[in-house]
Amino acid sequence: MNTVYVDGVYIGKAKNIGHGLLTDIDKEQVARRLWLWPQGLGSDEHGDPRFHTGPERALHHYPAEHYAYWRKRYPQIDWCAPAFGENLSTHGMSEESVCLGDMFRWGGALLQISQPRSPCYRLSHRWGLLELPEQAQQTGRCGWFYRVLKPGFVSAEDPFELIQRSYPGLTVAWALHAFFREPLEHAGLKKLVDCPALSSRWRDIAMRRLRTGQVEDWTSRLLGLPLEGLRA
Repeated sequence: MNTVYVDGVYIGKAKNIGHGLLTDIDKEQVARRLWLWPQGLGSDEHGDPRFHTGPERALHHYPAEHYAYWRKRYPQIDWCAPAFGENLSTHGMSEESVCLGDMFRWGGALLQISQPRSPCYRLSHRWGLLELPEQAQQTGRCGWFYRVLKPGFVSAEDPFELIQRSYPGLTVAWALHAFFREPLEHAGLKKLVDCPALSSRWRDIAMRRLRTGQVEDWTSRLLGLPLEGLRA
C-alpha cells in the first residue's frame, strides 16, 4: 500500500433539513485530537442511528481522490471533503487497495474495516442530485466503515498504518461489485457470508439472498421514504 496521508478529520451534529428528516452529512474539520469510541468519533452525531453508527459502522472513511471524478461529473459543485459525510479523508487509499478485515493503527486506536458504505438518499437531499446515491453505488466510490478494536485518541497528525491483512483477495472494491453489481452471483455471496470480518448486517443480507434467490428492495435507501430519518 502507498504511503497514506490524512487530509482531514470531521465530525458534526445531526440537523433537521425539513419534513422531519435528520442528517449528519454536514460535518466540520477538527484539528484537535479526539477520542475514538467503539460507537464513533468524539461527539459526532448521526441522523439515523439504525444505519449510520454502531460498533460495525463507527467511522466512515472516504478517499479524497474520488472528488476529482465528482468534480468532472458535476462541475457545478465544488466537491471536496467532507461532501460525503466522511469522518476521515485521506490520499493513498482506495476501495481497490484495502480489504475487508484490514487492521490499522491510527494514533492510540486500532481499527478494522468492517464493510463498504451503502450510499443513501441523504446524499441526494444534501446536494440536490437525485441520482447521486446510485451513481456512487454503481461506480464503487462509496468509501468504507471501521469497527474500533481498541479505543484511543486520534488526530490528523497521527500516522495511519496497515498492521494486518487477513483477506487479501477480498478488497472493498470487490465486495461492492459482488454486493451491488452481481447481487445474486452464488460464489461472491458465499465469500461474503464466509468472511468473519464483514459486518453482520452485510453477511445476513448475503445469506438471505442465497436462501431466497431474491435481492432486497433498494428503493427506500436510494430514494428515501417520507418517514425515514424521523427521530423516535
